[in-house]
Amino acid sequence: MAARGHVQDPNDRRLRPIYDYLDNGNNKMAIQQADKLLKKHKDLHCAKVLKAIGLQRTGKQDEAFTLAQEVATLEPTDDNSLQALTILYREMHRPELVTKLYEAAVKKVPLSEEYHSHLFMAYARVGEYKKMQQAGMALYKIVPKNPYYFWSVMSLVMQAISAQDEKLAQTMFLPLAERMVEKMVKEEKIEAEAEVQLYFMILERLGKCEEALEVIRGPLGEKLTSELQSRESKCMMLYQRLQRWPEGNALASKLLLKNPDDWQFYSCYFDSLFHLIDQSWSPPEEGEHCTEGGVHNTVAEAMTFVEDRIKAEDQKETRQLRGPYLGRLELIHRLRERGCPEEAQLGEPWDLMTQYFSQFGDKPCCITDLKLYLHLMPPEQHLKFIRGLGEAVPLGGESEEEGGSVFPEDTKALQRHLCVCQLSRALGLHHALSPEGKMRVIRDLKAHYHHGLKFGATALKTELQFSDMYCLMAAHVYVDLWKETGEESMAWQGIGLLQEGLSHSPSNAQFKLLLLLLYCHLGAFEPVVDLYSSLDAKHVQHDTIGYLLTRYAEPLGQFAAASQSCNFTLRFFHSNQKDTSEYIIQAYKYGAFEKIPEFIALRNRLNQSLHFAQVRTERMLLDLFLEADIVLSLEESVKSMSLTPEEDDIPWDTLRDNRDLTVLTSWDPRDRSLTEEHRRASMEEECLWLRMRSLTLRLLAALTALGRSHQQQNSLACENGLGDTASVAARLFSQLEQALQSAVCLSEKRSQYPFPGPPSTRLAAALACGSCQCQTSALQLTVRLQELETMGLDESTELQTRICNTFKSLVIQLQEMSNKCKGDLLEMKDSRLKTQPSLLENLVFFLETVSVVLWVASQCAKVIRPLKASLQKKKKKKKDTNTATPAVVCGFQVLTGGLQEVLSQVLEHIKTQELGLTALKLASLTLEPHTQEEESFIRAGMDKVHSSYLRSLQELGDLLKRRAETLKTLKI
Repeated sequence: MAARGHVQDPNDRRLRPIYDYLDNGNNKMAIQQADKLLKKHKDLHCAKVLKAIGLQRTGKQDEAFTLAQEVATLEPTDDNSLQALTILYREMHRPELVTKLYEAAVKKVPLSEEYHSHLFMAYARVGEYKKMQQAGMALYKIVPKNPYYFWSVMSLVMQAISAQDEKLAQTMFLPLAERMVEKMVKEEKIEAEAEVQLYFMILERLGKCEEALEVIRGPLGEKLTSELQSRESKCMMLYQRLQRWPEGNALASKLLLKNPDDWQFYSCYFDSLFHLIDQSWSPPEEGEHCTEGGVHNTVAEAMTFVEDRIKAEDQKETRQLRGPYLGRLELIHRLRERGCPEEAQLGEPWDLMTQYFSQFGDKPCCITDLKLYLHLMPPEQHLKFIRGLGEAVPLGGESEEEGGSVFPEDTKALQRHLCVCQLSRALGLHHALSPEGKMRVIRDLKAHYHHGLKFGATALKTELQFSDMYCLMAAHVYVDLWKETGEESMAWQGIGLLQEGLSHSPSNAQFKLLLLLLYCHLGAFEPVVDLYSSLDAKHVQHDTIGYLLTRYAEPLGQFAAASQSCNFTLRFFHSNQKDTSEYIIQAYKYGAFEKIPEFIALRNRLNQSLHFAQVRTERMLLDLFLEADIVLSLEESVKSMSLTPEEDDIPWDTLRDNRDLTVLTSWDPRDRSLTEEHRRASMEEECLWLRMRSLTLRLLAALTALGRSHQQQNSLACENGLGDTASVAARLFSQLEQALQSAVCLSEKRSQYPFPGPPSTRLAAALACGSCQCQTSALQLTVRLQELETMGLDESTELQTRICNTFKSLVIQLQEMSNKCKGDLLEMKDSRLKTQPSLLENLVFFLETVSVVLWVASQCAKVIRPLKASLQKKKKKKKDTNTATPAVVCGFQVLTGGLQEVLSQVLEHIKTQELGLTALKLASLTLEPHTQEEESFIRAGMDKVHSSYLRSLQELGDLLKRRAETLKTLKI
């Protein structure tokens, strides 16, 4: 609640206890206190609203809304009531009602600056840009302050940005905004930097770059002081847009003389240089080259300029800047791209990189700087380059404890040695080694890691150890060995090493991310929950890295954790709309106009997020798998989700892949790194899997809609509704079949992604185990049930045969799926632990598919039961002695019997697996030749996987038992 100021009104003193109760979360006492106050003061509207807030927070939304509307219809003008109603409507997610409140208040008190500004902000919350423009001008007329005027101007710009018609934006909204600002410029009323920024934004959107340049370089540009080199950066951007390369080149060279470490100006300098060369531009014979000064239009001039910057750095007694040295490498890269022979004059890349390393090798950024230019060296120079760097690393004497290895004596030497190791991996030298060679690299990296721990002996828990990267790199080499040899012991050793790393650096996010992936690849989700939670992901990270959590929870059988992780993610996305509105309001208040389109873009980016659509769809499916026909009926579950088969709220055409696929540190060479092709293939796969899941969900909603119509078919309206639903179901099924065909084609050319890259979807596994095919067969019955309903039992022999064949096919397909679940999840062979996580995923697919088949079977029973009764009545009237049972009834009995048998088999298998896992003695494993400490970390990892498997089996077993119970009720 808003903090209350100095008490003048006696009503404030009376309301104070209610505010206090609400602030402390004691909502029941707040309601009681409000009731007491209202008995004495019936006309104290604010008390009624505060009571409504208490009711809202205790879950009584309808009562709260009724009370609030009682007060709102009186159109209050007291500040207490208005603020309380604003808070209530925001909590109800009804910001549009706040606008009505202040519209009424402004009519009654037309000269109130406060109410007008509140009305403007209320419009801002709901994005009513035209009304914002009008409210801003009305406010300016009452109180002629510049900010209010420019609120109105910005609202015009927002109308242009949000306009569907780009022509309307360019011919009406933006020109009007420009005229409004020009009026203030002519009257010399421009006061603040924000006003100049807004003028620049308008001109830029209108494409009037020349005019914008004049503004920036004129007296108004002097107000741009909040950011360093703001004017220069804007000028540079405009020169590039105008393709005024001479001015851009001259300005970039001038700025590099002032600040030779600013990389953006190197990029601009080289871009403009090569454009000038391509255009054969030459300077005028007399006078200045351009308004910005001298221009470099030849490679020779650029080389001289870069070399001069380097000489200036070399002569400095203080620490040199990295920019000029990287500028030289960038120039070689660009010249080589263009096939210019002059690049040889700048020197050999490996020699220049060696020099760079000698100057900056003790900085952690050295590896990321040099990695960009490693491709300039031919492969035959790689080993020579690394050996040269190794000789430049100052290492101390031999260490007896570590088998005679030599180690750095300080942190700077450590950083240099680490950089050499990272460059070796980035050049592919690790990958080219034999398995024995890789094991030698791991031993060396681990020795350096353990030695380096002494430098961080006094470090805080929140600080990283100096040698952490050795540990991480060794874990990556373990992963290489695991993937190449298939030996799972490498994965266990990698997990043990990362667990050890976390014991020394509990805050190392890279250790956690790699551990998280390793556990998921081994089929264990339980330890992942704590690891992800400890990453403490903030705000937009729920969208960028949330896929690491939500991708694995359900397929690894951890349904409770999956439910929590989906809820956690969805809370962020749902609060996005409200939060973005608050950011926009703050931007208006403080004049940060250039940030407002950015906030709108952020909101759109999150609303169009692929991850958001996936989590929302999976959350609803998960609710059905966990609850439908167990806690609530399928119809009630679908109704509680407000799910309709006709509505598809996924923005397919504008879906965005916001995943951060490079969040894991990797030093892999170019040929093993993530490419744009990988990203495109991953996005295609994700969208196809999402489409199949979404169609399945909507077909289940159609199934319940058909069920409701069957129960009320005597009504003509309901019959029409039944026809509509049936046609929707038929259309959805056709789309699902098409998606399934596309999925089969896609799986045949399945992309292989690098290990730290995007995880594959569940699509390939779903096709391999037969889940997609079986679910599609079951959902086809939603269409055939409608045909059977229309034709009746006595005239549908052929249709009944088709339905019976589908029943038999479903039992056979489920039996095949159950066979693919058999095998040991975790087994010990020759004192080695072996996992088969694919069996766990197959069990989850079996559960999902059985659930879908049971829901369809339940609807079949609802359709067949009255048809069977109707047929028996007809026979009695005609005194027909034919007692043959309709084929579809026999087929349904075959289906339920088959389902019962398959479910029993899988439940028995799960029980056997649970007993086997419980009896497994991990302590008897021999983990030589590791130290006792290393053994303890590896065993801890194994215990976590073992525990996770047990929990997954328990959750799967519980759900399948409850499904078996519901199956017993399926009778005709």
